[in-house]
Amino acid sequence: MNKFIALAILLFAILPLKAQVFDPSMAGGGGQFENPVTWEASFEKENDSIYIIKIKAELEGNWHLYSQKEVEMDIAPIPTQFTFNVEEEEYELIGETLEPEVEPVYDEVFEANITYFEEEAEFTQKIKVVNPEDTQVVVEVYYSVCDDKQCLPPETERFTLSLGSNKVTQGFTDLTIEDEDQSLAQQLDIKVQGWEGYETEKEESSYLSIFFLGFVGGLIALLTPCVFPMIPLTVSFFTKGAQTRSKGVTNAILYGFFIFLIYVLLSLPFHLLDSVNPELLNNISTNVTLNVIFFVIFIVFAFSFFGYYEITLPSSWGNKLDDKASSIGGIIGIFFMAVTLAIVSFSCTGPILGSLLGGSLSSDGGATLLSIGMGGFGLALALPFALFALFPNWLNSLPKSGGWLNSVKVVLGFIELALAFKFLSNADLVDHWGILKREVFLGIWIILGIGLTLYLFGVIRFPHDGPKQKISKARFGLGILSLLFVLYLIPGLTNTSYSNLKLLSGFPPPMFYSLYDKDTSGPMGLESYHDFEEGVKAAKEQGKPIIIDFTGWACVNCRKMEEQVWTDPEVYDILKNDYILISLYVDDKEELPEDKQFNYERPDGSIKKIKTVGDKWATFQTLNFKNNSQPFYVLLDSNFNLLNKPTGYTPKVSEYISWLENGLQKTEELAKK
Repeated sequence: MNKFIALAILLFAILPLKAQVFDPSMAGGGGQFENPVTWEASFEKENDSIYIIKIKAELEGNWHLYSQKEVEMDIAPIPTQFTFNVEEEEYELIGETLEPEVEPVYDEVFEANITYFEEEAEFTQKIKVVNPEDTQVVVEVYYSVCDDKQCLPPETERFTLSLGSNKVTQGFTDLTIEDEDQSLAQQLDIKVQGWEGYETEKEESSYLSIFFLGFVGGLIALLTPCVFPMIPLTVSFFTKGAQTRSKGVTNAILYGFFIFLIYVLLSLPFHLLDSVNPELLNNISTNVTLNVIFFVIFIVFAFSFFGYYEITLPSSWGNKLDDKASSIGGIIGIFFMAVTLAIVSFSCTGPILGSLLGGSLSSDGGATLLSIGMGGFGLALALPFALFALFPNWLNSLPKSGGWLNSVKVVLGFIELALAFKFLSNADLVDHWGILKREVFLGIWIILGIGLTLYLFGVIRFPHDGPKQKISKARFGLGILSLLFVLYLIPGLTNTSYSNLKLLSGFPPPMFYSLYDKDTSGPMGLESYHDFEEGVKAAKEQGKPIIIDFTGWACVNCRKMEEQVWTDPEVYDILKNDYILISLYVDDKEELPEDKQFNYERPDGSIKKIKTVGDKWATFQTLNFKNNSQPFYVLLDSNFNLLNKPTGYTPKVSEYISWLENGLQKTEELAKK
């Protein structure tokens, strides 16, 4: 039993970590075009000479469009830009193009406040017209959109508004596809070989994961002083108090079912909040107020677990429900008994439920994930009452209540305290306070880890600890694990390659949010080619395979991959020594020579003018890999054989390493043929 206690506590320590960083859409794939924005234009007459031009964008899902306001930094999101054909002197602009008023959000990758729009955005521009009957307003919108895992290359949308005929035409209607355009487009087609066998895989759901983690949290709650002693008492009440054994077993199972149901019902109010304002639940990681509230709550929970006070619901609630259960009896009475258990055990289950709440709502699933997690929690609490009712002899194997129950609470208190600083760190990153840089955060965790180690070895004590006794093997082993964890964290305080702490990736502040200066000229200082043909030439000379990195200067998740995945020593070593890296920036605004510019027909039949280096590489990506999102990674040999299925944003380092290694293995197989 003691071994189970140690394992359960250890599993609970990773509960919020996994829940918060789990991304159900972490893997990309080839063969898909994204087109999440629908544009439309209109105009209305204010008076004989004043017109209002309206340009509206509707965005799908979690995609967002950036503001016109430029961020003063070298690498920043691409602002939306409007260009009007005012040089024809048929009209003049009145003021600037107006956009919706929204609050900027701090972006931890760009380290700046970024303004963007979600769902829809309407831009308006007033113009003064000389002769409306003869006026055509041509407006071009240059923009780029991103979601939480990828960005799309910048695009230009054109509208022609004929004021006299009240007509709006969308698209580059003056562009045509000539033989020269087709020839230049064909030059970019490298005829990739080996697409067979790389079907797009279905994305894994996080539901099973959060259910399991909620279940583990429920197992922890069973080992607390508020719940554990209730198991034999309650089971004995049902099995001995019933007229028949079968009736007692039925009542105990029903009691367990109601416990499960109650915890699922507790999550229902969050579904109401989710329907009223989904951002409240899904954006906890960027909401300063909510993160500070969670920080305070977790501090309060921690000191409650340490034994300095107890957090309980009003005792009158439990007494009234207990009276109800006794007086009503039957199924309804059993339900009230389950509610009574939930109330009287709150001082122990509340902090654990708080961890589950913070972890679930920080994930993209919001209230749905919370319900699933609460279901797992309730099931774990309910199972013992049903199982021990079915097998009452098992009650004899249960350890007696004692000081070990309080030790479980104290260990949970240290964990709650560590998690509290995670939420404070979220707020610090968003508002850029600079008080919890990566090394400071890890330093606090090291202090807490040392405190936990000293407690487990009996050096420090808390109010509810009993007389000193010989340290058990389970407690000693857990103390050793705590000490090893502290030793693992210490390199994180340095400015070396060992500071990455990949097992905690995504939990401490990112590596760039550091007390040390981080200054690299390229992606992690790797040698990278920015022209495909030059990269292929180097690959042939060195006999290495190619990794094409379709990226963008303004691509948030491209930076996340570079800073959180490519920094891993094993990933870095493979990229540096085993592959030729070709980074193609799809938002590079450098203009191509005039004889290299051409018109390109997109898969949907619309026409795009290829004018810049970024346009060229975006076209190169769509032509050859049927995909237009970034980050997007492709493994090829120098003969353009595909070495593995292309992938996108992949935050799990182990998966990315496996993907790279499979490409190297395929290279060796092709070389033997």
